[in-house]
Amino acid sequence: MRRQEARRGRAGADLATAGGGLVAATALLYGLPSLATFRRLRTAVTPALAGVGRSDHVALTFDDGPDPVSTPSFLEVLDELDVRATFFVLGGMAQRSPGLVREMAAAGHELAVHGWDHRPMLLRGPMSTYDQLARTRDLLAETTGRAPRYVRPPHGVLSSGVLAASRRLDLTPVLWTAWGRDWTAAATASNVLATIAPDLRGGATVLLHDSDCTSAPGAWRSALGALPELAARCDDAGLRLGPLAEHGLRPYV
Repeated sequence: MRRQEARRGRAGADLATAGGGLVAATALLYGLPSLATFRRLRTAVTPALAGVGRSDHVALTFDDGPDPVSTPSFLEVLDELDVRATFFVLGGMAQRSPGLVREMAAAGHELAVHGWDHRPMLLRGPMSTYDQLARTRDLLAETTGRAPRYVRPPHGVLSSGVLAASRRLDLTPVLWTAWGRDWTAAATASNVLATIAPDLRGGATVLLHDSDCTSAPGAWRSALGALPELAARCDDAGLRLGPLAEHGLRPYV
């Protein structure tokens, strides 16, 4: 009897160990796409996901809006520069400012999905991830009359859930090849430009922010101040600056 109980105990321990291993393996596979967070790695291995596009074009993208405090200033400067961009919007922000969303679309800018809020998608399960992306996609389509084409998860952190939801929603994930680190309290137009400069070339996708809702208060002014010089540098290099729709990207999913 004691030997039978011992065998049952060992069998139970083996099952628990196997179950724990399965859970760990499942979690690893779910989070494996997050390796694309490493910008240099994704640019080399998955250029379409990184946002590498046409050799004569630079894609200008913004995250975290729309914000009625800051986004109108970006629209004004972009209009003066005759430049259109792609705005990856948060559904919660868009819901609060539908008129601003319509204004962005009417000005010729492309609206894309960033999620409903800014919580990392890696912390969400598949159902919550799908809900975040679907709600934002549907809100943008209803508000502007045009379904978005692209998605960029908060912090650029992918998961298997994001990729699966993107396929179901007919969204193409796009991250970035260059950023301005414009979310810090120390950010200025000059250091934003200096950070972008090494990666500013044909085919680049540039990430900036038109809102400080997830960053240092007022940090958006650094990106705004950098726009005229960024546009001038692209023009001097014979590069067109515009939205992802004109970037010649191939679908990643």
